[in-house]
Amino acid sequence: MLNPQLSMYDEELAEIKEIADRLHQDSRARTILIVDKNGQMIAASGVDAELDTTSLSSLVAGNVAATGGIAKLIEEEEFTGQFHEGKDISVHMTIVDRRIILVVLFDKNTTHGLVRLRVKKASEALTDVFTRLAEKSANDTQKQNIFDAITDEDIDNLFS
Repeated sequence: MLNPQLSMYDEELAEIKEIADRLHQDSRARTILIVDKNGQMIAASGVDAELDTTSLSSLVAGNVAATGGIAKLIEEEEFTGQFHEGKDISVHMTIVDRRIILVVLFDKNTTHGLVRLRVKKASEALTDVFTRLAEKSANDTQKQNIFDAITDEDIDNLFS
């Protein structure tokens, strides 16, 4: 299923950033990324200057797409969560509302259990924001379509 392109508005972007910042603080994670399924970063918190967020966002989206293929092969709808444990840094990825990917990079200063607990709360808040965003975007598209129906002839007739 293709994800329709959403328009991003300042209000919702500020809310998304606030959720990322809160998750960063509450989970004691190193970095939080909110990425769309096309690999575009929407928001981030706690990003290290050395971290290539553009590449990471693209690779995360590719990873989610690949595991989506695995899910289909074994007749699962989708894997909503993934965890990769590293020696120093671990990665927790969650698909939120089938639209975006919430990525948490964390080290030994926190636990996977705490990250999962805080991600659940953040996912609920993000779902609310992206649901409102989709509705707002759809309403704006409908408003734009009204003007698309007006032709040059209609305008000429109005002023004749």
